[in-house]
Amino acid sequence: MLRSYMAQARKIDAATPDSRNREVDFLRAAAITVVVLGHWTIIAVSSTGGIEPHGLLDEARWTHPLSWVFQVMPIFFLVGGYSNALSWRSARRKNVGYAEWLRARLRRLGLPLIPLLLVWLLTCIIALSFGAEPAAVQLASQMALVPTWFLAAYLLVAIVAPPCLVLWENWGWWSIVLGIAAAGIIDVISITTGNILAGYPNYLLVWASFHQFGYAWLDGRLSSLKRCLLLFAIGALELGLLVGLGPYPVSMITAGTDAISNSAPTRVTMAFLGMAQAGIVLMLQRPLAALLRSPGLWMLTVLVNQRIMTWFLWHLTALTALAHVLLALDAEALLPTPLTGVWWLTRPLWCLALLAITGILVVIFGRFESAQSDDRPAPPVWMPILAAAAICAGLAIMADVGMVNASGVTWIWPLLPLVGMIVFGVVKLPRRRSYRD
Repeated sequence: MLRSYMAQARKIDAATPDSRNREVDFLRAAAITVVVLGHWTIIAVSSTGGIEPHGLLDEARWTHPLSWVFQVMPIFFLVGGYSNALSWRSARRKNVGYAEWLRARLRRLGLPLIPLLLVWLLTCIIALSFGAEPAAVQLASQMALVPTWFLAAYLLVAIVAPPCLVLWENWGWWSIVLGIAAAGIIDVISITTGNILAGYPNYLLVWASFHQFGYAWLDGRLSSLKRCLLLFAIGALELGLLVGLGPYPVSMITAGTDAISNSAPTRVTMAFLGMAQAGIVLMLQRPLAALLRSPGLWMLTVLVNQRIMTWFLWHLTALTALAHVLLALDAEALLPTPLTGVWWLTRPLWCLALLAITGILVVIFGRFESAQSDDRPAPPVWMPILAAAAICAGLAIMADVGMVNASGVTWIWPLLPLVGMIVFGVVKLPRRRSYRD
């Protein structure tokens, strides 16, 4: 088996063009994997407390500084900026328009959502029909759909990626500085008034601004050690000042004990965290590139990227399912009290069990990432934009409140992305065949 794996690895390695930036693929896979493992650790499950979404952060404040390392969503937006700029420039050279380009991005990101939303919609209906408490079903669906907040934010950034690239090409660093400054103003308004909704524009402003560091990377503007060090220093210094002087909390992941969240809604602190992280990973680019010349590591990177959306979207469904089974069986021996010595010692086994369940889900639903080629004519611009708006709206609401309320299933939110993808042309419907007599 090992010999076969290595033979396949060497084949994939040889087929990879020299022009491909392997570090981009590796960082994308690594960032999502860190997020998955972080979620599996942060969420505490016990026979006494049930499922605690922020269990580790709420019960152990010493873990909050660790979130500066494990909150790696900025890295995903960094590689997203690199990839989107590369893709859009390629589209421009081939005379592919914005509408066709955006529809292709929506298909890549949106189609893997379809089975997740349908499975959870059916699960909620069945659970409620068998007498499950609406509050319990609401929490389960909300937890399982937490990954969708990131997808909603990323889709928003994808919509504006081409015009933002124009800003970068014309204004350079000022396009980033002005965007982050605007995000800071939004934070001031939101925090001083206590209005969380006023901070929602920063889901777009912060991530779209930081996303442009990926453009800088692609254009070689972050290739020198000096610039990477400067990027790290600016990010670390500003983040330290914002947290040290307040009112931003230490934890970069939402904790129930904090009055303000750095990530829900996204705050300007996330941009500076991303700058510090980007400075570090880009300083390591050359040794990482050399490491990725290993066929075995490169093949693993390729395999993860082939099913990265499925891996990300279903990992909390695996946790929610396992947690409810163990709680229903009253398996106290398998649910040690969080933060005890036994709990820490069993975390590797817990993650391995969840990895196995997630692996099964990836095998079942991963095919939705292998969409058929789309040879349809370019749509009107408004169609993919409305499709993206429908997807983002539904996902944002479900990531916050799930699919259920006190009255039952809230049909509109899971159906909105699904109907939006069908009506506005993201889903490629089968053509009707015409037969002549």
